Amino acid sequence: MEDTKTPNRLSFPYYHSYEGEQFSFYRIPKLLMTSEHFRKLSTDAKVLYGLMLDRMSLSMKNHWLDDQGRVYIFFPVEEVMQMLHCKSEKATKLLAELDSKKGIGLIERVRQGQGKPSIIYIKNFAGKELG
Repeated sequence: MEDTKTPNRLSFPYYHSYEGEQFSFYRIPKLLMTSEHFRKLSTDAKVLYGLMLDRMSLSMKNHWLDDQGRVYIFFPVEEVMQMLHCKSEKATKLLAELDSKKGIGLIERVRQGQGKPSIIYIKNFAGKELG
């Protein structure tokens, strides 16, 4: 009789030599995991913030800067859903958790109008206000 509680296990090979360097990785700031300021932030929201930080490099390449020189990104709810394999409600909740209006304030969303994605400013997680 097969145990249905155990997930199907796959057989993965071991890394050899420099094979581990062949992949790109998303980076999640260590401070988000260790600082008391971010203790109540969900792990999924921390992962989303890391994805947004990664997206900033694309914005820099595209020179997406506002008139004050602040970098912004586009990260529609549909992309959050796709990246995190979740439904709209959860994606919206995670964005709100990070937002300056409803959440901790790590991002600021500016609506552009119907049918256009919001501009998202990523705020510096290690900002001077943490002091």
